[in-house]
Amino acid sequence: ERLPEPGAAPGAFASMKGRLALPVAGQIANRFGQARADGGLEWRGITILARSGQEVRAVAPGRVVFADWLRGFGNLLIVDHGDGYMSLYGSNEALLRRVGDGVRSGDPVATVGATGGSAQSGLYFELRHQGRPFDPLGWATVR
Repeated sequence: ERLPEPGAAPGAFASMKGRLALPVAGQIANRFGQARADGGLEWRGITILARSGQEVRAVAPGRVVFADWLRGFGNLLIVDHGDGYMSLYGSNEALLRRVGDGVRSGDPVATVGATGGSAQSGLYFELRHQGRPFDPLGWATVR
């Protein structure tokens, strides 16, 4: 089965608003827009505390456009969902996908860790549209 190319179904990601599953189960520690304890600006995503090694799953179909270590994010994976939407998964122990790989909703893409300066094991998760971050919790179904 072929995966759709990002942008192949215009509006597909936008139609998922309010229905995205979070990429990992755990406790939300930092919320979008909250002031950072380190004196930095505000959080541009959320941190979900989770057990080290736990699978991180793609929130929607797309293609991996970045999979490497990045200062401040640790081991970071970015998925392009088309129409200018991207999901970012940071602070991972291991990345399970490479640049160019297609992913489906729920596919394992990484494992939870504590890279990128994190004091606790967890996932840093961000959603962006046209490069601008927005609150993932406004798009997710939190169970």
